[in-house]
Amino acid sequence: MPFSMLVLEPEPERRRLLAEALRAAGVRVFEAEPGPAAAESLTGGGFDSVLMSLGIPQLDLAALSEAICPSAAASPVSLEAAERLHIARTLEHTAGNRRQAALILGISRSTLLHKIRKYGLDDGVGPRGRRGSR
Repeated sequence: MPFSMLVLEPEPERRRLLAEALRAAGVRVFEAEPGPAAAESLTGGGFDSVLMSLGIPQLDLAALSEAICPSAAASPVSLEAAERLHIARTLEHTAGNRRQAALILGISRSTLLHKIRKYGLDDGVGPRGRRGSR
């Protein structure tokens, strides 16, 4: 699945040029003008990243900064929990393709398979990374 990005830019021509450049790079682009449509797009999700102009008049930079980098540090988790989550997210990113996930993680496919079993992440993902094929 291609990387998807929401582009929030008040100036239509700049938004169009940004979207064209991103599409040329293989990114799936959603365009929105700041305002109610942008708020709906943000709550609706369906994209991996947001590219936005920080010069949007109604933008609350303090709230945005807090949302991106919360001041309260999250409680630390065990290394196993962090590894399990990272592997799960990588498998989700590759749509269950274990060979591609192993490459991204920098480990052998057999090591990845061992960790998938260890962490119970093999729910319905077949040997070739396709759901339902066992």
